This record gives sequence, C-alpha cells and structure tokens, in this order.
Amino acid sequence: MIGKSISHYRVTEKLGEGGMGEVYRATDTKLGREVALKVLPPVFANDSQRMARFKREAHVLASLNHPNIASIYGLEESDGIHCLVLELVEGPTLAERIKEGAIPLEESLNIAKQIADALEAAHEKGVIHRDLKPANVKVTPEGMVKVLDFGLAKALAEPASEAAMENSPTASILPTHEGVILGTAAYMSPEQAMGKAVDKRADIWAFGVVLFEMLTGKRLFRGENTSETLAAVIKDDPDWNLLSTDTPLKIRELLRRCLQKDSRKRLHDIADARIEIEEVLADPSGTLALPAGGVGTQTAWRRVLPWAVAGVFALVAAVGLWPEPEPIPPPSMRLSVEVTPGESFWTVQGAAAVISPDGTRLAFVTTDGQGQRKLYLRPLDQLQATPLSGTEGAANPFFSPDGEWIAFFAGDKLKKVSVSGGATVTLCDAEGNGRGGSWGEDGIIIFAPNAVVGLSRVSSAGGTPEDATTLDKEKDETSHRWPQVLPGGKSVLFTVILRVDKGFIEVQSLETGERKTLQQGGVYGRYLPTGHLVYISEATMFAAPFDLGRLEVTGPPAPIVEDVQTSPNFRSAQFDFSQTGTLVYLTGAGETDAESIFWMDAEAKTEPLLPAPRNYLHLSFSPDGKRLAVEIDEGLTWTCGYMSWNGRRSPG
Repeated sequence: MIGKSISHYRVTEKLGEGGMGEVYRATDTKLGREVALKVLPPVFANDSQRMARFKREAHVLASLNHPNIASIYGLEESDGIHCLVLELVEGPTLAERIKEGAIPLEESLNIAKQIADALEAAHEKGVIHRDLKPANVKVTPEGMVKVLDFGLAKALAEPASEAAMENSPTASILPTHEGVILGTAAYMSPEQAMGKAVDKRADIWAFGVVLFEMLTGKRLFRGENTSETLAAVIKDDPDWNLLSTDTPLKIRELLRRCLQKDSRKRLHDIADARIEIEEVLADPSGTLALPAGGVGTQTAWRRVLPWAVAGVFALVAAVGLWPEPEPIPPPSMRLSVEVTPGESFWTVQGAAAVISPDGTRLAFVTTDGQGQRKLYLRPLDQLQATPLSGTEGAANPFFSPDGEWIAFFAGDKLKKVSVSGGATVTLCDAEGNGRGGSWGEDGIIIFAPNAVVGLSRVSSAGGTPEDATTLDKEKDETSHRWPQVLPGGKSVLFTVILRVDKGFIEVQSLETGERKTLQQGGVYGRYLPTGHLVYISEATMFAAPFDLGRLEVTGPPAPIVEDVQTSPNFRSAQFDFSQTGTLVYLTGAGETDAESIFWMDAEAKTEPLLPAPRNYLHLSFSPDGKRLAVEIDEGLTWTCGYMSWNGRRSPG
C-alpha cells in the first residue's frame, strides 16, 4: 500500500492495524494536508449489503463535530479498496501512556473530562461509541484528547447479527487477533458481554474502566483468553485498593457509579461525570466541593432541609478568636437534602442531621405521617440518600470517631449500624429517645439514657451501662444531656438542666469526677479542634476560646452564626460539625417549640385557651374534664381550670 494512491490520497506510511482494518498515513494532494486512511477488511468491503449499511451510518458519524472527536472526512473507493478518510491525530494512544504506569491525578482527570465531553456531544446526537478503550483515545503533545472510531462498531456490524457485534465489536471483525479481542472485551459493559442490547450506559461503563486504568496503571478486568476476560467483566468486582489513597472521594464515588454492573443503577448521563470531574479540578483540596443546591423557600424545609454549610474554623477566625492573620471566611452554602414524599425531618430533639468526623457523610432522621422514623445516610458527594435498614424509630444519631458506624436510640435501646448497611447491633438499654451520645476515641460511648438522669457510659461493643455523671439534687438538677467526649477521652462536655433554669454547660473529668461550669445560660455546648467552645443562646451560636488542658474558658464569647434553629424544650440545636472544619446548621426557623393552646367549641370555632404562645408540654385533663394541667418550658407546672356548659367555656 505504501506509495499507492486511493483517489487523491497518496499513502505514505502504515500506522497500525486493528479489528476494524489497517490504518495508513496519507497526503491529501488536493488540500495539502495529512490524513489517516482506515482501509476496511476485504471480507467487509466485498459484502454489498454491509457496505450499503455502512455508508448510511457513516453519514451520521460524519455529522459529529467536536474538538475531542476525530473527524471523518469521507469514504473513498479505488480498485476494490474501500477506506475511511479520517482526521490524522498525532501523539500516542492512551493505551501506550498507561503501559508506562499510572497517570498523575490531575492529568488523568483532564483527559477524562475531554473524553466525557466527546461522549456527551455524541450521545446528544444519538451516537454511541460502543468500543471505547485506551487504544481508541489519542492525546496530542499539547494535551488535547481525540477519541477515535466513534460509532464504527455499529457501522461495521453484520445486519443479521448486531447483537453479536455489540458483544465484542473487535472480535466480530477480526477474530484471529487475540490481543485485540482481549483489548476490546476488557472494556465491554456486562450487558454487552451477555449479548444484551446496549445504550449510552455502555459507554459510561467503558469510561469508568478507562479512568480507573489511568489512575492505577493496571488493567481492571483480565483473563487468559476472551472467555475469561468476559467472565471477569460479568462477575468480578473492581479492586478498589489499587486506587491511590490520594484519590478524591468524589472520584472514587464517580467510579463506583460508572462501574455498576446493573445498568439501571449506573450513572445515566456522561454529563454528570463531566460535572463531577470539573468540580474536583476546580477544587482539588475538596474544601469547597460540598454539593450546594438552592432551596427555594423556607416553607419547603419539611421535604428539603436547607442546611447551611460553612467552614466553622474560618467562622471562628472571622470574629478574631483564631490567631491566624486576616482570616477570610468562606461563603455559606445551601445543602438540599431530599426525602421521600410524605416524610419530613425529625427536629424534635437533637440535631436532625449529623456530619461524619471526616466531613464526607450526612446522617439524618425522617418521620412519616404516622410518626414512624428512620435513619438515612447521604455521602456529600452524591445527590441521593439511602435509608439504613433496621433503623426504624431512630432518634439522636451520632458517628463513631472513624465515621464507619452510626449510633442511635430506638425502641428503648442504644444501637449502632455500619455506614455500609447490614444488621443493627443493640448496645444497651436506653429509655425513650435518649438525649444524645458521644463515641470516644477509646471505644467508650457516653450517652444520656433518658430525660431525667445523669450520663451513662458503655462500651461501643455493648454491655451493661455505668454511671458517668450524677445529678446534683441540691442544685435542683433534672437532667444531663447532649454530651461530647473531649479529645483524649478523659473528660466530657454536657448540658445541665435545672428545674427553673434554661440550662448551662459543664465539663467533668471522667477520671476524677471533678466538674466545672463553663457557661451559664448556654446549651448544646461543643468543643472545636480550633480550641473553642461553641454553644447556643437565643438561637445564636457563640464561640469562646477554651483551654483543653485546664478545661477552662479563657476569653469572652463572640457570636459567629445567627438564626440557628433551636429546641428550647430539649435545650438542643440543629447544628453539627466535622473534625475537618465543616459546620452544618439548619437556619431560618428560630426556636421551634413556642406554640399556643386553643379551645375548639362544638361548631369547630377556635380561640386561644391561654394568653400567649409558650413552650407547652404534657397536656393532661382532670378526670372530670374541668381542669387542664400543662408543663411549660421553664419546668414549672401550673393549672388552668375551666368549666364547660352547653359547649361553651367559662373561667373556673
């Protein structure tokens, strides 16, 4: 072929061959440019039916016009030789690059983004590649990616056996080239390997395989022959341990979604992959990569929880409590968390949602119309939350230090469940919904078993609880709740409730039992790794410098976040934070417990029974129905009597 002319193209060099024919460099003598000629195999060119079909497909493929797709210039015939005239792309194939070893993360992502761009453009025109693999991707010296052979697998398929072609595009064309067969089979989706019809999700699978191999330098699916390779595609799971520990969580999750063997569970649109990669490239450290979704109005919070997301360390710095010079706090973001229709977020007691210590997962509790609760888990680099089975009745969840377990209260028990799912494990008894817990680094959990006792401790493996704190009856203490085990596991921070006081924050040594009051009039205290105590007072979050060694506040508090939703009845607030500097908090609702008590007459007309909204609890009628007992927020119990006559009320 060297030196031969096909139409006005003069062949100058053989570039290679593959399952879809031999490829030559040629000079376009009319336009004076270099092109690539893909000479079709004789078995194909001599089949008039297949050629007619190919010409129809070639018209569609020629319509693809994208900088990351190698162009088709035309279809030529000379002396019985049929060839495609293609854009000549200089540079090595991606397969040649991967043979040298793993490609650095940023370079891999830039290549993957351009591949995704090419697939997105083709999919929008209804064109599926069907044979995406590193050998069909070229990277120019300038870093420009060109995807080759778009749609040729379908164009070259036998009309009577398209399913077989989809199974292995290369094998059907050139069955004698075993290495080529393996190269193609290793990138086929499971549905291709099983002879099923394919759609664009087959390309998404192949994209995931290619990205995995760029990051690891290793073939994802291997076998001694075609059958073994196909079997590996169908049955074997990726070895995620091959990925570097530096691989961003977003990219790990993207790979997992691309490589779902069930195409129904696979990523459905390559544009989503492109967006994820762009976000990681724009923010390699991941500090701004939390998915932020706008929340239309505050009235939508029952179905979409508008958690504000901010850098809590920077917020503390912004009010002058951090010793770094001229800190600039990052902007808050809105994190929309969708729940199943008919469900709402359970914000009655502790935080409705808690964030894992590493800032990558959000766990939250929902309730349906019948008051049935369940626990959901959402990785923050995903848009979808997953219910955790066996967590019915869950309340007040909290993470283990490594983020791999979630403890929660349900069914008068303290339980735990793995973030990977599976059976729940009962740790010990705990009445009602408890009042919060904290999992220490030493494997000991400090928790409030109910609303009217001190704190208890139990092993995270389960066992019999022991007292951790004791109520001081002389001070009229009624409850210790919302504990946090401080770093080192030697002391615990908690909220103290008095019978006639809104609450205050104390710290106690778990070794000596010594207690110190840290903040009067504040509740839901939390220690930050910045060296600060944060707490809630009147729906505002305050921060004060805190000496962990001496267990003392060392400076005045300052407000850092306003309008945090609180629950005065339970002395809790809707916020949580990670050890990596991420704060999540529910805004815009203020104090949630203030309410009125109404009287309804026989005609369904209502009027307030008591003069002003308060935090009313535990309404109870007397046996004769003439008096009503109610507990209000401050803990004082009083009665409001009335007499009923002919459906009307009068003071009594």
